Amino acid sequence: MRQMRSNTGRGRRPEHTWQTLGRLLRYTFANSRTMWVVSIVSIIVAALSSSLGSKFIQTLIDSYIMPLTKEATPNFAPLIQAIAIMAAIYYTGAFATAIFSQIQVIIGQRVQKQIRDEMFTHMQTLPMSYFDRNDIGDIMSRYTNDVDTLMQMISQSIPTFIQSLFMMTFVLIMMILISPLLTVLSLAVLGLSIILVRVLFSRSSRYFTAQQKALGTVNGYAEEILNGLKVVKVFSHEEAVQKQFNEYNQSLRNDSAKANAYATMVFPIMGNMSNLLYVLTAVLGGTLAINHTITLTLGGLAAFLQLSRGFTQPVAQISQQVNSIIMALAGAERIFGLLDEKPEGDEGTVTLTNTKKDAAGNLVPTKEHTETWSWQVPGDPVKLVPVKGAVEFKDVNFSYYPGVQILHDINLTAKAGEKVAFVGATGAGKTTITSMINRFYDIDSGTITYDGIDIRQIKKTDLRRSLAIVLQETNLFTDTIMDNIRMGNLDATDDQVIAAAKLANADEFIQELPKGYQTVIEGDGSDLSQGQRQLLSIARAAVADPPVMIMDEATASIDTRTERAVQSGMDNLMKDRTTFVIAHRLSTIFNSDLIIVLDQGRIVEQGNHEQLMANHGEYYQLYTGSLVLE
Repeated sequence: MRQMRSNTGRGRRPEHTWQTLGRLLRYTFANSRTMWVVSIVSIIVAALSSSLGSKFIQTLIDSYIMPLTKEATPNFAPLIQAIAIMAAIYYTGAFATAIFSQIQVIIGQRVQKQIRDEMFTHMQTLPMSYFDRNDIGDIMSRYTNDVDTLMQMISQSIPTFIQSLFMMTFVLIMMILISPLLTVLSLAVLGLSIILVRVLFSRSSRYFTAQQKALGTVNGYAEEILNGLKVVKVFSHEEAVQKQFNEYNQSLRNDSAKANAYATMVFPIMGNMSNLLYVLTAVLGGTLAINHTITLTLGGLAAFLQLSRGFTQPVAQISQQVNSIIMALAGAERIFGLLDEKPEGDEGTVTLTNTKKDAAGNLVPTKEHTETWSWQVPGDPVKLVPVKGAVEFKDVNFSYYPGVQILHDINLTAKAGEKVAFVGATGAGKTTITSMINRFYDIDSGTITYDGIDIRQIKKTDLRRSLAIVLQETNLFTDTIMDNIRMGNLDATDDQVIAAAKLANADEFIQELPKGYQTVIEGDGSDLSQGQRQLLSIARAAVADPPVMIMDEATASIDTRTERAVQSGMDNLMKDRTTFVIAHRLSTIFNSDLIIVLDQGRIVEQGNHEQLMANHGEYYQLYTGSLVLE
């Protein structure tokens, strides 16, 4: 079993960390500037309140508690007022923390929605070549894993990182105000802590990266096996795939164990460093104060001890959040990579419009749905060219990748209303030619004309609206049968949908379903037979009512009996339309007006059935069975 391409890129570090971070911050600030300002101010207030609260212990002990010990009749009122002030400081910090926590969640949700909206919108503008280069699972991971880690970074990692920075700064200032000498001692212990934390996080980060890649492998393999479970069972490969899954899962376990082993050591070590600093400060500070080496009151020592406990914790938090931010930036880079993909170009100016005849008998554009279509060619005056469906290839060459040519000097003419069939072995270029007509890909050289108009001059949306495709693989959506057929024309009425279903011979089986046309399809129509799904695909094409049809091996996956019903529906649909048919079963295309025989991207024969049979060439061999299509 192959490893899915979607695993690549998961868990990796960003290649352009600072550029990605800057772009992300500009992106998030664009629509949430005021919220960010309020959030950062709240973070500063929360950090300042915490450090001021610890510093206030010095005042509380020296100015209120110690004097009370010397009074015969203590007056506790000033002490109560001081405690109230201290409580107000801490409550202010708690309130500020609640504010920025809620704001960051809102910002994160807003960014998450905006990015997903933009990705989905932009994705639909990308050329088909992008989806050829990128696995669907890899694209989906940007909507899920990458967006989720990005939101976590915005809502948690960034505010925690900023708060820890300000906390360290404010605590350091307070410590210096109390005792510069003891602050130097704290910085020395901090330096040792940073060295240890850096080593631990360096190793844990490496294994966390490996863990993410291993997780992607496990998920991708599980998805692949689920999709191909029938194949696994048919060939009794359960033990083999179980063994492969166990290997991937064991690799994930090993990487995860090592990553968490190093990561979980950080806080115990920092906690012990904090305890060590606390003891050293107490012993050294007390000794120096007793020996009058430094001026340090009991309240100052108590406050300093409290501050020193809160000095090492931000170091561990910063290191942890940096790791999370880097991982999130890797996802952001992949998201921006998708958003930066160049959209499908469209230089066309010719549009498709419904037309009708005015009182003088001239064609004029109309918003009404008529059975008459015209190409609207810009100019002075605007020119209307009736859509007849005549398609011509002239010296067409094409390559998916530079240096790997797929089509060579393709010349063919499909007259309006003709049925043109393509015959050839797998990889001969049959589907590629039809992909040229709707401009899923653009040709390297030559021209393709549609009713005498170069298709490059026609807007792609209008060009594709004039075409309908029935594929071998039918894609149905989780919706009613009525709306699945209506995908061919979202403006179609219920009566038009039913008429299209009758044309495609799908109405009979639809009426037998529990809720008829309102039956909801789930799981890509897994409850329907392949033939029924194909009839719905034909009905979808019929409701679009296009002048040109493309049938890409539409009957290849169904039995002979079902094929007759499907073929009858296709014949109804192809009537009076220019149709391009790709089929392995030559019995379905012998009545074609033009049969094109392809071999390795070249046309080797063309003509109708009688002409090709009389030539005794490759088509003759295929039809008589002396040459087998592969």
